[in-house]
Amino acid sequence: MRAIIGLGNPGAEYEETRHNVGFAVIEALARAHGVRLRRPRAAALAGTGAIDGVPVVLAMPLTMMNASGVAVARLCHLHDLAPEDLIVIIDDINLDLGQLRLRRGGSEGGHRGLRSITERLGTRDYPRLRIGVGAPPGGMSARDWVLSPFSADERETAEEAVARARACVEVAVTEGIEAAMNEFNS
Repeated sequence: MRAIIGLGNPGAEYEETRHNVGFAVIEALARAHGVRLRRPRAAALAGTGAIDGVPVVLAMPLTMMNASGVAVARLCHLHDLAPEDLIVIIDDINLDLGQLRLRRGGSEGGHRGLRSITERLGTRDYPRLRIGVGAPPGGMSARDWVLSPFSADERETAEEAVARARACVEVAVTEGIEAAMNEFNS
């Protein structure tokens, strides 16, 4: 089984923000594969299903972004998953809008959601898919930037990135991380 975990912040005020692009990918995967998301004991909206016959759990932590590790650790415990069984999906201000970067592991790159997961799992060795949301414009803090919605001019690119991220996850689950990295990393 693989766990696909999209990070974001719960609540209506965060729904359309850059920080919630991970949630958008989980919602797209759930629609495409008929997975019903509900709230289990893992502090996340989650559901089980399959992607081309491969069992998966799709999840969106209900903790705030910076405490994502709590929900991820619970999901790993509930489903008996190792860190390498995960694919964590996050926003990244260090990548251009729409750019994807899948890695088997690595540093948190300043992302507090990843830092929380690393602390809870005790390792940096878990796959993560970064989705570029672009850098904040001059004078705007990173926090304010990621908590802002995409502009009308950015919306189409953001939606295309979510669709490509969904496809990337599907390839990673069915053909392996390496195949997905070769096809989708830009």
